[in-house]
Order: sequence, then C-alpha cells, then structure tokens
Amino acid sequence: MKAFRILLRSINDGLRSIFRNFSLSTASILCSTITLILVAVAMVLSANVDNFTKKIEDDMTIVVFLDSKATSEEVEIIRNKIDNIANVDEDETIYKTKAEVKMEMQNESAIFNTVMGDWDEETNPLKDTFQLKVKDIEQINETAKEIENIDKVSTVRYGEGLVEKMVGAFKWIERIAYGAVLALILVTIFLIINTIKLTIFSRQREISIMRLVGASNFVIKTPFIIEGMFLGLIGSIIPVLVVLFGYTTLYDMTHGYLFSPIIQLIKPTPFIYYTSAILVVIAMIVGMIGSARAARKYLKV
Repeated sequence: MKAFRILLRSINDGLRSIFRNFSLSTASILCSTITLILVAVAMVLSANVDNFTKKIEDDMTIVVFLDSKATSEEVEIIRNKIDNIANVDEDETIYKTKAEVKMEMQNESAIFNTVMGDWDEETNPLKDTFQLKVKDIEQINETAKEIENIDKVSTVRYGEGLVEKMVGAFKWIERIAYGAVLALILVTIFLIINTIKLTIFSRQREISIMRLVGASNFVIKTPFIIEGMFLGLIGSIIPVLVVLFGYTTLYDMTHGYLFSPIIQLIKPTPFIYYTSAILVVIAMIVGMIGSARAARKYLKV
C-alpha cells in the first residue's frame, strides 16, 4: 500500500514538474517529437525493405532447361540430383514438359498463341524445364552453377546479376535504416537527460529538504523517471499520428507499391498499429532511461 501511495505521489510530482518547467518540457517534447518522427520513418522504411527482400526471395525462381535429348529416366535422375542440393527447396521443385511450357505461354499472350498455335510435339523448339526455389537467396549463384554442372542440363537462368544487386542494395538500405533508428534513439535519450538535468537543478532546494527529512533515493528519483516517461509519451503522439495517417495515405496514393509491382508496400492494417505501439513503447522506455541516467548522475544518489 505504501509503495502504491509513493507511485501515485511520484506520478503527481512528475506531471506537476512538466507544467512547472513548461518551457523546458515543451522544448524537450518538440525535440523528441522530431526525432521520433524520424525514428518512425526509419522503422517503416526498414520494415518495408525487409518485406521487399523477402518478397524477392519468395518469388525468385531458378529455371533449369534440360537437353532436348534427355530421356524420362534421365529427367528423374536430374530431379533427384537437384533435390539433393542443400540450398534447393525440394518441396517447391516443379517439372514442366515443353508442351506445358508452350500452353502456359499461349495462355499468357495472344501473340504467343498465334505464333505457337501450329507447333506440335515435333516442331516445338522449347525445352522441358524444372522450376525451383532456393532457401538462401544469397547463395543462388553458387546453387545455379552447381545445377548447371549436372549432366543433360542445358542452361540455368534466374535473372543473374540483377537479383544479387537488388538484394544487396536492399540489405544496405535496411542496415542504414536500423543504424538511423539506433542513432535517433540515442539523440532522444540525450535530450531527455538534459531536460531532466535542468529540472533537477531548478529543484535543488526541494531535493535537499527531502533528503533532510529522510526521503529514500527511490522516493527522490521516481518522480524524475515518471516525468521522463511522460515526456516520451507526449512526444510520441504526433509521430504515431504520422504513422497511422501518413502511411495509410502513402499506401493509397501509390496503390500499394513503389515504382514497380515487384516492390510492394506492407498493407497498412495491422502494420501501422504494431508500429505505433512499438513507437510508444520506445518513447516511454527512452524517456525513463534518460531520466534515470540524469537522476543517477546529477542527484548523486
């Protein structure tokens, strides 16, 4: 019960301190808001880049063209050798005869349908194929080379060169975004520390009196930690609104993708709610950490 009373009093003191030092609190909230907006942007960017990369990984298919003279027994041997490669997802391996490939192409385009309409089994120049997916896209080049060395495999194609560049670029963007989030969180902590430090200096006399009457370190520090938590919470309001309404607007304006349907954005629901919740938690924790560090350093308790 005593701890509950101390907590209530600390919350009351923390809120009063925000209004008592209104100009300092406002400056801290504004700076926190700006940095948290940047944190929100970096979080949304990193999440979408991760989504782009996974989308490419999920959709990326290696097409293995077989020698036109390969027999059905040799095709089965090739399948077994492909499935035994560690990086190949054997559950995703699909075999298509040249007749099936021809039918698919005809269904996709009226031009193909006209050109290929007269092809029969003898005149069809297409090749039987295996279409497969890999477990680790970063090893796709080595996997393709290994498959190409199998007997009766004619050619292996997967968009070589372009895939590695796209995935590499997305990985770098993701790392930069995560680095930006970390840097901005540290900036926010620094701002909170300075605000609480100034608050502590302005309340030195009150703190001295509390010490004289026997107040514990916990009782003295808790209001400052609560104040930092509220500063972070208030500072997160606008960034949360930016995520909720800004991202939804961006998604609607771009029809859910950037530049190309390949680069699809994450659907707003429930993504914006998860991101907003994480942003609020980060803001509160950062505020409490900044306040705790300031209280420990400048209260000397």
